[in-house]
Amino acid sequence: MSKHLLKTDSLAFSLIGAAHAVALVRTGTALPQALAHIFAKTNAPAATRGAIQDIAYRTMRRWGRVETLLGLLADKAPAPALLHGLLSCALALIADPDDASYETFTVVDQAVTAAAADSDIAHAKGMVNAVLRRFLRERDALLRQALEKPEAVWNYPAWWIDAARSAYPHDWQAILREGNSAPPLTLRVNRRAISVADYLQTLSDNTMPATRIGPDAIRLEQPVPMGRIPGFDQGLVSVQDAAAQLAAPLLDLHDGMRVLDACAAPGGKTGHILESANVDLTALDNDPKRLPRIEQNLQRLQLNATLEVGDAGADGWWNGKLFDRILADVPCTASGIVRRHPDIRWLRRKGDAAQLATLSARILDNLWRMLQPGGKLLFVTCSLWPQESEAQAAAFAVRRQAIRLPAPGQLLPAANAEKNHDGLFYALFQKPAV
Repeated sequence: MSKHLLKTDSLAFSLIGAAHAVALVRTGTALPQALAHIFAKTNAPAATRGAIQDIAYRTMRRWGRVETLLGLLADKAPAPALLHGLLSCALALIADPDDASYETFTVVDQAVTAAAADSDIAHAKGMVNAVLRRFLRERDALLRQALEKPEAVWNYPAWWIDAARSAYPHDWQAILREGNSAPPLTLRVNRRAISVADYLQTLSDNTMPATRIGPDAIRLEQPVPMGRIPGFDQGLVSVQDAAAQLAAPLLDLHDGMRVLDACAAPGGKTGHILESANVDLTALDNDPKRLPRIEQNLQRLQLNATLEVGDAGADGWWNGKLFDRILADVPCTASGIVRRHPDIRWLRRKGDAAQLATLSARILDNLWRMLQPGGKLLFVTCSLWPQESEAQAAAFAVRRQAIRLPAPGQLLPAANAEKNHDGLFYALFQKPAV
C-alpha cells in the first residue's frame, strides 16, 4: 500500500489499494489472492476493503476497454505496474457512460492524490492528471475509436470471444454479457436447521427482500456482507450459486451410503451432500491448504466428513473400499463463472482447455474404478467449453461403457427474473451392475 498516509475512508486510498491488486493480477495472481495480500498489509476498515474490492472487480470486468483506451491515451504502456494499475482503475470508473457510481472529476482528483502519496509513482502524478483529463475532454471520440476493437466492446480476450461464438453461435453475445454482470447473492437453506419458508420469514423480519429460486435456493434482492446474513454463523444457510445447488439432488443420496466428494474445496457441495442425507462422506482435495476451509464450513453447519489430502487422479489416499456415489467436480477453465471471477478471462490462455480436459479425463477414469457396480458418478464442471464438458462426457461414456442418466447438461449463465445462475455442466453416469 501507500508509502505515505492517506485517509482510509478516501477514494484515493481505495484506488491505490485496487491498483496494487490489479498490478498483481497482471503478474498472474488470481484476484481473490491479490486482494487478500493487499488486505493483509493494511488495517483498513471493512467498508474500505469493500470499496477496494469493488473497484478491482469493476476494473477486471472492463479490462478490455480500459487497456484499449490506455493504448490510445499513452504512447507506451505506463510503468511501473502500480502506475498502470492506478490508471486502469481510474479509467474503469469513468469509462462507462451508464455507470454514475463515481463523479468523474472526483475520480481524477483522487487518482492524482493517490499517485502523489506513493513514493514509487509520485513522479507520475502529472501524467495521471493529464491522461485522465484528456480522456474526459475527448471521451466520445476515444470511446468510438476504442469500440472498433472486439476486446473493448466485450471486455474479453479475442480468443475467448471467438471460442464463445464458435461454441454458441446463437447465444454467444448473451453469454459474454452475462459474464460482465455482477453476480447475485444466492443462499442455500440448511434444511436440517430450518425450513425454507421459515428462513424466508426470517429475512422478511430483517427487511431483506428475497426470492426462492430453487428447492433450497434463495436469492437476496440486495447483496450484503456475510456477517449481515441472518443465521449464517449459526449454519442456517450457506452462500452457493443456484446452479451449484443442483449437484447434491442429482446424486440421489440415501442414508448409509459411502460418498466421495472429489476436488471438494471450498466445501459448498460437501455441505449440501451432508445436509441432504446421513452418509459416510469423504471430502478429497489435493491442496492441504484448502482443507481447513472445508473444515470451517462443516463446523459452521455442525456436520462431519472425513477429510483427505490426495490427487483424485491417483489412488495413494484410497483405502480400497468402493463408493456408492462420487461427485467429480473436476478442474477446468472456470469459463462459466467469470461473472464471479472476472480476472479468469485474462489469466487463462487459449490452450488451457485442452490441458485441463486431459487432466479431468484422468480423474474421471481413476474415480470410476472406485465406484460400486450400480453406483452413480456425477461429473461437474464450471466450464462453457464443449471440450471440457459435453465432449468430455460423451468420450467418457464410450470409453468406460457407462450408462448415462438424465442430467441438465450444459447450463448457460443466466440472469433474469426467473433464474439467475452461473454456467455449469452436469453429466450423470451409472456403473453397470455385475
